[in-house]
Amino acid sequence: MNRREFLINTSVVVSGLALGAASATAETKTFPGVRVAESKRNFKSAAVERTIKQVKSSIANKELAWMFENCFPNTLDTTVEFEMIDGRPDTYVITGDIDAMWLRDSSAQVWPYLTLMQDDLPLRQLIAGVINRQTLCILKDPYANAFYKDENKVSEWKSDNTLMKPGVHERKWEIDSLCYPIRLAYRYWKNTGDTAPFDEAWRKAITLTLQTFREQQRKTGNGPYRFMRRTEIQTDTVAGRGYGNPAQPVGLIYSIFRPSDDATVFPFLIPSNFFAVVSLRQAAEMVEVIHRDPEVARQCRALADEVDRALRKYAVVNHPNGGKIFAFEVDAYGNYYCTDDGNIPSLLSLPYLGAVKSKDRTYQNTRRFLLSKSNPYYCIGKAASGLGGPHVGIDMIWPLGIIMQGLTSLNDREILECLTILQKTHAGTGFMHEAFHKDDPKRFTRSWFAWANTIFGEFVLKTFNERPHLLS
Repeated sequence: MNRREFLINTSVVVSGLALGAASATAETKTFPGVRVAESKRNFKSAAVERTIKQVKSSIANKELAWMFENCFPNTLDTTVEFEMIDGRPDTYVITGDIDAMWLRDSSAQVWPYLTLMQDDLPLRQLIAGVINRQTLCILKDPYANAFYKDENKVSEWKSDNTLMKPGVHERKWEIDSLCYPIRLAYRYWKNTGDTAPFDEAWRKAITLTLQTFREQQRKTGNGPYRFMRRTEIQTDTVAGRGYGNPAQPVGLIYSIFRPSDDATVFPFLIPSNFFAVVSLRQAAEMVEVIHRDPEVARQCRALADEVDRALRKYAVVNHPNGGKIFAFEVDAYGNYYCTDDGNIPSLLSLPYLGAVKSKDRTYQNTRRFLLSKSNPYYCIGKAASGLGGPHVGIDMIWPLGIIMQGLTSLNDREILECLTILQKTHAGTGFMHEAFHKDDPKRFTRSWFAWANTIFGEFVLKTFNERPHLLS
């Protein structure tokens, strides 16, 4: 047994003992009712309630079961506004403590419910409503990342030096903002066969997405997007007079912001370009089958292939401590940044998004690097260790990163360790947070962050479906 195997096995045994000890402690504890009262829930799903009951009954650890009951339905309980408009479902989804709908967050927040739609027509309509509203948002402004329900509302960020429109909350260009709606639409279609949300407006949104991705390849100039903000926070504004740092136009797509809403250092954000390849191929299949539009499908596949070739040439670097790994950001001039972010898409999340195989050698090298002290934003603390990011500063661990580590793991022990960390660091609230201090989980940001809550539920549900022995 080599040193790494010894350390892994030892840490897993310790985490297993910790989960067992926590479970024993949980048996003697009572947990307060922190889920929103039934009469005050925004949306009720029979399928979700059945799933909660089934999964809870299988979890021996009462605290973990309580956390699942609180977190899994949090999006439905607290963040959705559903109605029928002109006979079509419409769903506005806030991210939690901010009254705005992010294209990324709203997609991710309802994602874990997709497998439950078959026996729950209202839930299916709710998700169709998310797709319909996202279509309207993209048609309003494909460069915006977050929107209001009221199309005439003026943003608190109205003074940003960019083309702000009424109804837009924030206009930070992020590749994943256009990828997530495709991911949600594709899986909805595959699970239901329903094509009602994919009307002519949706097809126009796909062609606008294709156009935007091409503009941000910047082969013939900077394109129409720029962004600057008066701020003391460096990552909230953009270098290069709002266009970002320079990069060589090699076919990759510029992403001026990360999914954390922080500005990129080098504008070719590798995980988001991988996500774009997957999304473009999914969009191609949908427009070809549903709309009988082979030309748009061809263009989507051609762009996906071009980005894929550029990734193969520029995304992989040789790191002195990590070996052959995926860089986080590059400029295609030979400069690169090796780290990761707790938000998704991330390098850690590539198999989760269908971008690479879990056993891909470069991914596994990258994973080892990211979950080590060689990664400048991997936090090792007294309370926990986990992936962080610059958004809320150093020494802050993101539950999203720990959850993604568990969702992409092939190892029972690592999954158990992730569950243990999440159970130990919710600070007694029963919910996930944006980030917590590595030495003190009670120092956390965002007490109401629905995406983190729901994806934690997704992680527990995946464990229940695939590895139930870890919960029993």
